[in-house]
Amino acid sequence: MQHTRTQDTLVGLFVASGIAGLFFLSLQVSNLSSFSQHDGYMITARFENAGGLKVKSPVSAAGVKIGQVSNIHFDTKTYEAVVTMNIDPKYNTLPDDTTASIFTAGLLGEQYVNLEPGGSESYLKDKGKIDITQPAIILEKALGQFLFKSAEEKSE
Repeated sequence: MQHTRTQDTLVGLFVASGIAGLFFLSLQVSNLSSFSQHDGYMITARFENAGGLKVKSPVSAAGVKIGQVSNIHFDTKTYEAVVTMNIDPKYNTLPDDTTASIFTAGLLGEQYVNLEPGGSESYLKDKGKIDITQPAIILEKALGQFLFKSAEEKSE
């Protein structure tokens, strides 16, 4: 069977589109698809343990992405991780008694911040703080506690 110039061009375009698709997929998985910062408002939360949370990790409420983590640093006075989040301005009605938790999503173990709105009538403002937080669950620590507890029960 003879190859024509048209077939070679079509195969080349197919391979190039496949490579481009893989490139954009890798950007989506690594949260690098948005290169620019939002014009949102900033809120902070303090966690005992930030786990594997990273800058540009998603911030969601009710399963909908409403922002992203913009900074994580360690407070040397309180020994906590301080997480700064950039929230999209269209979600400016988060109650000021909102709680923040760090959860794990997907098979790759990507961590994200989940916001659970409270019932307050006043809203979080720019540079607002979330007081009630739940740290990331460390699988090794939870497994160790389970094994220790089961070993303790067997010895009784």
